[in-house]
Amino acid sequence: MPYDKHIFISYCHLDNQALTSEQEGWVSRFHDALEKILTMRLGRKAQIWRDKKLRGNDSFEDEIVAQLPKTEILVSIVSKCYANSDACRREFEEFCRRAGEIRVGNKYRIVKVIKLPVDRSLPPPMDDMLGYEFFTYKDKDSDHPLELDPVYFPKLAPLYIEKLYVLADDVIDLIKRMEASANETDPVPQQPSSRPQVFLAECSSDQKEAREALRMTLRQFGYTVLPDRPLPKEEAAFASDVSHFLDQCSLAVHLVGGSPGWMPDGPSRKTAVVLQNELAIEQSKKRSLPRIIWLPEGTTSNDAAQQTFIDALRRDADTQFGAELIRDDLEKLKSQIHTILERIEYTENQAPSPPDLKLTYLIYDQKDREAVLPLRKLLKSKGFQVQTPVFEGSAAEVDRTKQEMLALCNAVVVFYGQGDEGWKRAIDRDLLKSKAYRAGKPPFVQITFLSGPPTADKQELIELEEENLVNGLDGLSENAINRLLQTLPKA
Repeated sequence: MPYDKHIFISYCHLDNQALTSEQEGWVSRFHDALEKILTMRLGRKAQIWRDKKLRGNDSFEDEIVAQLPKTEILVSIVSKCYANSDACRREFEEFCRRAGEIRVGNKYRIVKVIKLPVDRSLPPPMDDMLGYEFFTYKDKDSDHPLELDPVYFPKLAPLYIEKLYVLADDVIDLIKRMEASANETDPVPQQPSSRPQVFLAECSSDQKEAREALRMTLRQFGYTVLPDRPLPKEEAAFASDVSHFLDQCSLAVHLVGGSPGWMPDGPSRKTAVVLQNELAIEQSKKRSLPRIIWLPEGTTSNDAAQQTFIDALRRDADTQFGAELIRDDLEKLKSQIHTILERIEYTENQAPSPPDLKLTYLIYDQKDREAVLPLRKLLKSKGFQVQTPVFEGSAAEVDRTKQEMLALCNAVVVFYGQGDEGWKRAIDRDLLKSKAYRAGKPPFVQITFLSGPPTADKQELIELEEENLVNGLDGLSENAINRLLQTLPKA
């Protein structure tokens, strides 16, 4: 079917009232900005139709009905006024009826722009769409949404423009799919993105703005972000959907704040934030799914259960299984996500090759630099490629080198000498998080080599017969050497 218009904008006229006589309304300015961006992106004039008649009440006229069959995409400006408007509902239903097929590929020909959140159901399938949120909150604790309006709130202009460009890119993708379908007798199915998909866990209200900023950034870089639809409110269905989305993803990201967030209706009485973490742990144990948990420094909660969860994330290896815990700002989180995704893409695009079973990462405290030399010489004499920690440089450089080694090595030898018990625990936590860097590679062999001085903690490891433990308290004895070489992977 030939189309005369790219877009039909459906809106409630009450949402387009200007606050002053000198200004246009919000919808008029949105229309103008979207048209200019689409025109620049398409390289030709974007055709957008909107009923501009000024009247006190919305009405449904023949002129409006006539536009719907000739339009590729319906853009609905959702608000409380829109949800309460019979005319807007009829426009939507008429478009669905006259459009024939309202999907092209796996995408709807309906774009949901949320000017303000609504407290009532919208007609299906709009109610099941995530939509594009063009509102924010004055602060994290506020319950009063604020439209993104660059005229009246200039500080919000960058966020408004950023969201507009994300929406425009998706609309252009839809337009190109529609045109390709119209020009092909048997249209070629849309090829999925070759980039990894990211599970961006739902979060509580105090982290929602950060989550939305992260979601937009990932999408602008071409990553598919899941979930791509609202999650069910009933616990069993919620768990099923989350597991389904996690199955499709190469990385899971969790944003945790002081608010507990909403709780699915079910027997566990656990919040969505906690349930998503548990379900992602299952995936990490099953297939080494890399995870990142963002818990900003100083995060606390007035809710007892949420505070217990926050404490567990900081201290309990099981609660943060397979995850790297980020406590810096949002930019550090974005940087780390991109680092891991680039590593995943690099690994997935490499042709299979025999693994180098002799790449060994030898970890030790800086005070043991001299004491570890005999062990380094021994390993090299046996043909092992030995990499050691970096102690100089910025914290970011040191951290990046550590992650690269943990991503590539096939064995880790922890030289437990001058480092105290706290140092050893910190190393153990880093090794537990290493799955986030390995992008599905098999786990490395982990060995603890005990060296002097003797301590109660080292003696306890011996008595407990810790797995892959080499007792070198008496130095590089023949027994210690044999034990070490038997445990290390061989080429």
